[in-house]
Amino acid sequence: MPLEPLPLRTDRLVLRLFTPDDVDEMYAYQGLPSVARYLYRPPRDRKQCARVIAQVADATRWERKGDRIVLAVCRRGSPGIVGEVVLTLDNPGAAQAEIGWILHPAHEGRGYATEAARCLAAVAFARLGVHRLFARLDTENTGSVRVCERLGMRREAHLVENDFYAGRWGSEYVYAALANELRR
Repeated sequence: MPLEPLPLRTDRLVLRLFTPDDVDEMYAYQGLPSVARYLYRPPRDRKQCARVIAQVADATRWERKGDRIVLAVCRRGSPGIVGEVVLTLDNPGAAQAEIGWILHPAHEGRGYATEAARCLAAVAFARLGVHRLFARLDTENTGSVRVCERLGMRREAHLVENDFYAGRWGSEYVYAALANELRR
């Protein structure tokens, strides 16, 4: 089932597919060590951002494990991208999906991540038939913890030192919500 129609709109934001013209703007935040540290990977260079955009620019398929929808988060009436949101089909049979977000640090603290994630979560439940939506995040990522809690997700797990990257152990929280919990 494809995600249509796009773009998605909120009061302040437009969520749209990435285009090849977005490479420099994606690189502006994906290339930052402060952003990559919570993603357990090195910062992306410009060429890697171009490859990612080529892969996700028209990806709206929602059928198999690993299918993902990545949308650029833009402010209404303003040029540029403030970040991205992603929805990944984790288990088609159980209708489970993972949600995530990445924001340029210059745009943090304004509620954009919460607003964009709330919109994408609503689409996941209402249009894509998701039963359980979850987010995995580094325990030190307090901004993302707040986003999950604002969305009404509950903390289901605390995975202690479950990932090793750049010479250090990282721990994760798993937050989740069921469709009937967030529709209330």
